[in-house]
Amino acid sequence: MIRIPQCMSTQHPDNVTLPFFAESPELGGEDEVQEAYYAYSHLGCREQMWDCEGKEVDNFVVRKLLSRYDTFFREKKLGRDIFLTLRVPNPEVETAEAKILLETLESIPRSFDTACLFYGDDCPPIFEVILPMTASHTAIDNIYRYYTDIVVGKQERSLGEGGMTIADWIGRFRPDRINVIPLFEEMDHMLDAHNVVRRYLEDKDIAHQRVFLARSDPAMNYGLISAVLLNKIALRHLQEVSEETGVRLYPIIGVGSAPFRGGLSPGTVDRVTAEYPSVHTFTVQSAFKYDHSLEDVQNAVRRLEGRMSGRARPVDEAAALDLMERYTQAYERRLGPLAPLINRVAWYIPERRKRKLHIGLFGYARSTGGITLPRAIKFTAALYSVGLPPEFLGLDALDEADLGFVRENYVNFDEDLRTAARFLNAETGFVPRELASRVADIVDVEPDEEHTAITGEIARVLRDNDTGRLTSLILSAAHRRRFLG
Repeated sequence: MIRIPQCMSTQHPDNVTLPFFAESPELGGEDEVQEAYYAYSHLGCREQMWDCEGKEVDNFVVRKLLSRYDTFFREKKLGRDIFLTLRVPNPEVETAEAKILLETLESIPRSFDTACLFYGDDCPPIFEVILPMTASHTAIDNIYRYYTDIVVGKQERSLGEGGMTIADWIGRFRPDRINVIPLFEEMDHMLDAHNVVRRYLEDKDIAHQRVFLARSDPAMNYGLISAVLLNKIALRHLQEVSEETGVRLYPIIGVGSAPFRGGLSPGTVDRVTAEYPSVHTFTVQSAFKYDHSLEDVQNAVRRLEGRMSGRARPVDEAAALDLMERYTQAYERRLGPLAPLINRVAWYIPERRKRKLHIGLFGYARSTGGITLPRAIKFTAALYSVGLPPEFLGLDALDEADLGFVRENYVNFDEDLRTAARFLNAETGFVPRELASRVADIVDVEPDEEHTAITGEIARVLRDNDTGRLTSLILSAAHRRRFLG
């Protein structure tokens, strides 16, 4: 039996501090190979997500890991003790990257052969892939079937007149099948995730299934509170599907360090795991790994890996959806006028990866509304940099009864707002007075004086169009927060 990891290291570039092994401020392909080893060997993460999109993607990562760090990997077996999970392009959405999906699936048997030679047995080093922006059961099934029927199935085809099969010619294709993990990111699809998963499982002999729920992009699309409630509803329904079908479901949630993006840092492990007790696996992104001391990160990873998951909390779905509709509309009204400012500041936020990791859902969701915005990390960083944490957008739509409902269902609501309020600067000229007043009504605001001074200076250089120092100021503020965005 394989113990499914409870901590998944990812490549999300929300870090301020550069890892010691980085060759440049932007991590490249070779850096990411070393990053995976570092997450396993130094931090104690048992799983690394490997994003198979964009330039400099390395499909030979298994060979490089085993050959460069052979002593470690002979002790910790890839595919049994530690895991590499591929995030593949969704061909229904990312058409320019669609054929990378096929290349990635074809690389899995090659990685198997590499590991087989290294270990001398048949343990597959890679057997799971993550499908982003999942919208239907057929989207998951197509990948499952392509691998079993085409990648593996073609080995039985004969070549020419001699009757030699492809398997006879170049060897068997293994593993025989893979697990496909759906990642749900958009509101409608998250609310329907349980039906999609139930339908996908109907014709398969599967004992367990992992299901991935986004937390960061929904916050950007619909606001903080909607993102939390969406996940609560989806987790409750997934638990019901598990009980109905007898298939054990292992939820994964994608959380960053900013409260807006999930609020998971080494110091908040207990808070965030209490918020989502039925989640089995939590992501640890780059700020978690690199913007805190090594000892704190290691202790936090141990707590994540050692916890026992529980049951999802019940949610009054009808009441939640009603509140979410009103709140999201208010969030969007606040967001529209801020778009030019966000895009302007985002231009000066430094990159932390040399490649595009994946297409942002937000761009699709907002294209009809005429709003173009950066991806969630830069979006969050831009608003924090001007003294307006995005956690507060839309709060003015909620009355006391709404806040009572939110507090009942969003356990860390007040604590998350207090954390964000430390970085609120109502004097930059970018924070509406009524919004700042509403925040002060809800939580005590104790601003971080150093961060306030920096965001005040950022506001000044933006007004004066004196942007030569803007990037360094943005990084100074981010160092104070211990996350970029």
